[in-house]
Amino acid sequence: METQAITNQKSQNSLNSKGAVKSWASQFSGHFSAEALDDLGSLLCPTSYPAGNLLFMERDHAQGIYFVLEGEVKLSINSADGRRLNLSIARKGEILGLASALFGKEYLMTAETQYPCKLVHLGQRELQGFLMRHADAYQAMTQELGRQLTMACEQLRTLGLAASVPEKLARLLLEWSEGGQATAEGTRFRFSLTHEEIGEFIGASRETVTRTLTLFKTRRLVSFHGSTLVIPSRQALESFAHC
Repeated sequence: METQAITNQKSQNSLNSKGAVKSWASQFSGHFSAEALDDLGSLLCPTSYPAGNLLFMERDHAQGIYFVLEGEVKLSINSADGRRLNLSIARKGEILGLASALFGKEYLMTAETQYPCKLVHLGQRELQGFLMRHADAYQAMTQELGRQLTMACEQLRTLGLAASVPEKLARLLLEWSEGGQATAEGTRFRFSLTHEEIGEFIGASRETVTRTLTLFKTRRLVSFHGSTLVIPSRQALESFAHC
């Protein structure tokens, strides 16, 4: 009876794993065949990670990729003198470490869980074998690389071409609010970063971020409710950011 219970539990875990992977894949691309999804589901096992968990660091040799099923992961790079630039927040449907793993290089950035997350890890050897077996999956991964390049260019545009800190911050908040909850009060999304962490996204000091957020609240461009930020009018904030 005990052996049968263990077998049933393993079978259920496998079904849960495949279900989670299929849900992720539909969010990610929709280009995976049924065979590729079944194969991927057999390779992966979702794992829960606490907030603040370091997944990998830049310059470490790539050991594989992570699929984000739930939660958010902060991606950053660091200078030799210890300065940090936050690049983006990876959410459900995104792949971490893909370029480095595909080309067998060092990780280009550091990945740390922002909130409790559910992720799945695919090792370097398993990734290569999977892509060799499924050409459609290779195409989907290539498209994901293109999407990541586009996002990197947008981030550089915000950081390098925006005229002022308020404009940079407005653009950043608009980006983070995409996919937020639409309510009668406006667009709501989870927001628990410190002012120092926000500054690391736009190259500004903590004090400057504090002053800018105060300005936004005074002009009713944003409001805060605990760890939730509300944008009453995206159009007003877009106008402010000159989007």
